[in-house]
Amino acid sequence: MTPAPRVPLPGDGPGAAGASVFRGVDHVGIGVGDMERALEFYGRRLGFTEVVFDHSGELPGLEELTHRQRRAARTVMLRHGNTTRLGPGRVKLVQVLDGDGSPPAPAGQQYGEVGICEVCLHVHDVEAVHRRLVDELGCEPLMEPLSAVLAPDDVPADLSYIGDPWRGKIELIEWTGLQETPPAQPRVEGVNHVAFGVSDMDATREFYARLGFTELLFESHGFFDAMAPWYSTRPLPDQHFVLAHAAGGGAGIEPVRLSPPGPDCRGEWGHLGPMEFAVGVTDLDAAVSELRATGVRFRSDVQAVDVGAGEWRYAYLEDPDGLYVSLVEEPS
Repeated sequence: MTPAPRVPLPGDGPGAAGASVFRGVDHVGIGVGDMERALEFYGRRLGFTEVVFDHSGELPGLEELTHRQRRAARTVMLRHGNTTRLGPGRVKLVQVLDGDGSPPAPAGQQYGEVGICEVCLHVHDVEAVHRRLVDELGCEPLMEPLSAVLAPDDVPADLSYIGDPWRGKIELIEWTGLQETPPAQPRVEGVNHVAFGVSDMDATREFYARLGFTELLFESHGFFDAMAPWYSTRPLPDQHFVLAHAAGGGAGIEPVRLSPPGPDCRGEWGHLGPMEFAVGVTDLDAAVSELRATGVRFRSDVQAVDVGAGEWRYAYLEDPDGLYVSLVEEPS
């Protein structure tokens, strides 16, 4: 058998130059309707059992995002028990506590509309993991397991989809062509990437290259036939996919552009399902200064929240489509 082509993996490179290293996607924010139910699902069923922090209260710096003076939420950051280089990212569960609670998922969202599409977890043995989650643990199946070979380097992968309790899309993927020594037993790992719909792929790639996402894993044009049932109410679009990682490590990004475009599905901050993501940095103040110098506009100043185990520091920025994206520094 001819070995798969060597492609960059998260953490292969030395990191971006400058005062702060961009460390890829640190976590994906997921809106939930009931935190205890969400903790059971993401913890017992999917394995995100390590609680980094559990904070309830007002979150500063969201005025421009939510058009409210204050926004109260319960926020729980979870790390997976099987974090690996192919599954390095975390999830952040958010239950809005004020107003009418967590807003509903955007109407018309299927996959690739402008907005956050999914959170993707790396697994070993997609078929076995999918069957256990669906048949034994009662998860909703959204796509049955299948295999694919992804351009331009013909990297093989297996994948499937399940839904969270609010039908947020969770992809299960195994990069079979990238694993040198896979685990002996089927298992879920951490976040591999976050997918989001964009309106201009060139502008998106240029923007996220400034945040360190310069290592291309795959690029595809056409339509992924297994997704056809998701678009049953409209013509099937062309899908332009790109998956890129940052040399500094962390999970990747998968921007998707649809032709013709679908509806705007950014939704409200805190809406049910995957709704935001954060890029990790080693020095938040330096990263904000560096990016502002290149013309990046921020939608909040640097914020600091005492979460018990230290300060959670973040700043929201404005990407080309106005998605909910932030920079985050590890609590210290």
